[in-house]
Amino acid sequence: QVQLVESGGGLVQPGGSLRLSCATPGFDFRSSGMRWYRQPPGMEREWIASITDDGEFTNYHPTIVGRFTISRDNAKNTLYLEMTSLKPEDTAVYSCNTQTYWGKGTLVTVSS
Repeated sequence: QVQLVESGGGLVQPGGSLRLSCATPGFDFRSSGMRWYRQPPGMEREWIASITDDGEFTNYHPTIVGRFTISRDNAKNTLYLEMTSLKPEDTAVYSCNTQTYWGKGTLVTVSS
């Protein structure tokens, strides 16, 4: 059974950093492109970043360009999202996705 398991969320002050991980036990990780989404409180879920199966190409939502970096380690079957210069509006549940599979998400709260 395919599982996507996010971790690394938490409370961080504005301007701070966090690194999210998405583990993928039981999945052919290295053959699939991966995506990060987020859902702010009371809002729709939105796509924020994608990466190809080999990690060669990435794409970002304009609101996070220059602040967030998506990456992957195919040897560890893990996807990452490095987040810097965090803002209160980055507060959301962050989820990883591939094909039709979704993780349950990890909550990131940016507040002083």
